[in-house]
Amino acid sequence: MAVTTLCSRSRAASTFFFRFFHGASSRHSLSISSDTPPASSDDVNDISRVLSDFRGPQHDIESALTPFSSKLSTNLVEQVLKRTKNLGFSAHRFFLWAKKLPGFQPDVNSYRILIDVLGSSKQFPLIWDLLSEVKSGENFELCSEIFWVIFGAYCRANLPNDAIRAFNRMSEFGLEPSLNDLDHLLYLLCRKKFVKEGQEFFDKIKVDVPAYNSLLEALCNGGDLDEAYAMFRAMESKGLAPDACTYSIFIRSYCKRDNIHSVFRVLDRMKRYELVPNLYTYNCIIKKLCLIEKVEDAHQLLDEMIEGGVSPDTWSYNAIMAFHCDRNEVNRAVRLLSRMEKENCKPDRHSWNMLLKMLIRVGRFDKVEEVWGSMPRKGFYPSVSTYAVMTHGFLKKKGKLDEAIKYFDMMIDEGIPPYSSTIEQLRNRFVGWGMMEKVEILADKMEASSSSSIKELSKTMRGHRSQRSRQRREDESSESSEEEWPFMPDAS
Repeated sequence: MAVTTLCSRSRAASTFFFRFFHGASSRHSLSISSDTPPASSDDVNDISRVLSDFRGPQHDIESALTPFSSKLSTNLVEQVLKRTKNLGFSAHRFFLWAKKLPGFQPDVNSYRILIDVLGSSKQFPLIWDLLSEVKSGENFELCSEIFWVIFGAYCRANLPNDAIRAFNRMSEFGLEPSLNDLDHLLYLLCRKKFVKEGQEFFDKIKVDVPAYNSLLEALCNGGDLDEAYAMFRAMESKGLAPDACTYSIFIRSYCKRDNIHSVFRVLDRMKRYELVPNLYTYNCIIKKLCLIEKVEDAHQLLDEMIEGGVSPDTWSYNAIMAFHCDRNEVNRAVRLLSRMEKENCKPDRHSWNMLLKMLIRVGRFDKVEEVWGSMPRKGFYPSVSTYAVMTHGFLKKKGKLDEAIKYFDMMIDEGIPPYSSTIEQLRNRFVGWGMMEKVEILADKMEASSSSSIKELSKTMRGHRSQRSRQRREDESSESSEEEWPFMPDAS
C-alpha cells in the first residue's frame, strides 16, 4: 500500500508536519499564490470572453487567441485561469496553447491553479492526463500541494473514495505520501462530512498521534464526543501517548458545549502529565468563563498562564475587560488595563474603546479626560472608531453636546473621515434643537478639509440624502470590523 512509508516516519518529522495548535483553518488552507502584480484587466477580460465564447470542442480556440500571443505572460495566464474557474475545458485548451509560446513559463503554481479550475469543473480525467504529461515531459517535479488540491476537488464533488484513491496514487508520480498528506486528506474528508470514509481509511493504516488528532478534531467538531473519546482510549491502548494538542481538542469542544467542569477536568489531567495548552486554547477557556460569569476564574487563569510560560495576549485581557465594562466595573477595568501594561501587553483599540465607552456611560468624565490624554503617551493614536465612541457617547449624555462637538472637530482636524452614522447623529441633534448654524459651521469645516473623503462627507452633514445612503452602505463593513467585539482570532 502506498502509505506503508508512514509507519517509519520519526516523531520529529510528524511534529514538524502537524501544527494543530495553530488551528485548522490556517493548517489546511490551500491558497493560490497572488504575489505577482495583476495583469491588465482588459487583457484578462478579453481572453476570458474568448474562452467563454469558444468553449465547445468544435471551436477553433487557438485562432481566436492568436491576437493575444504577444501579450502573453505567466501572470496573465494565471489571472485568466482564476477568472475562468467554471470553464474547465476551455481553460485547459488555453493552458496547452499558452505552453507553446515563449511568454508563458508554467511552474508548479500555474499547474496548481489549472488543476483547481479543472477540479471545480469536475474534469477529473483531464487532471490525470495533465499529471501524466508533467511526469513524462516537464522539467520540474510535482509536489504534494498539487495532490491536496485534487483531494479537495474530489471532496467538493462528493467523491470521497476517489480522494482516497488519489492519495494512494501519489507514488505513481514520484511522491511518497507523508503524514502531512494524510493529515490534509483526513481533514478534507471530515470537513465535508465524510467522517465514515475517513475513519475507514484511517483504520487501515498505521498512524501516529498527530494523525489521531486530525480525526479527533473532526469528530469533536461534528458533535460526536462519545466516538472521539473511544478513539482517545484506543490511542492509549496502542501505546500512543496523547499530546497537548490532543487534550486541547477536547477542551475547545467542551467550551463550545458550556461544559466548564469537563474543561477543568482535562486541564488538571494535562498538569499531571506536564502538558501546557497553547494561547488559543487558553483564550477559548477565558471567553467561556466570562460568558458564564465566572470572571474570578478567568483572572486566576491569567495567573496560571503566566506561571506556565504562556503570555496572555490582548485578546485574553480584552475578553475580561469586556466583562467588567459591560457591568460598569470601573475600578476593575482600570486595574486590568494597568496589568496589561505591566505585563508588556499593549492595549489595542478595542481595549481603549470599551473603557472609554463605559466611563462616559457612567459619567466619569474626569477619568475620560485622563484616559484620553494618556493614550498617545502609551503609543495609541485614536482611529475613527475611537472618535465615534467619544462623539456618540457624549451625544447621549445630557449637557455634553459641546464635548461631542469637540471630539468631532478633533477627528476632522486629524484628517480622519467620520462614519456617516456619526455625522447623522450630530446633525439630527442640531436640527432637533434648531441649531442649523452649527450644521453649516461643521459642514464648512469639513468642506475645507484637505481630505477628499471628508470633503465628500460634508454633503451628508448638509443633509443630502443620496450621499447619506451611499456613504452608509460604504460604512457598514468598516463599522462592523471596527466596533464588533469581542471576536475570536484565528488560531494561527
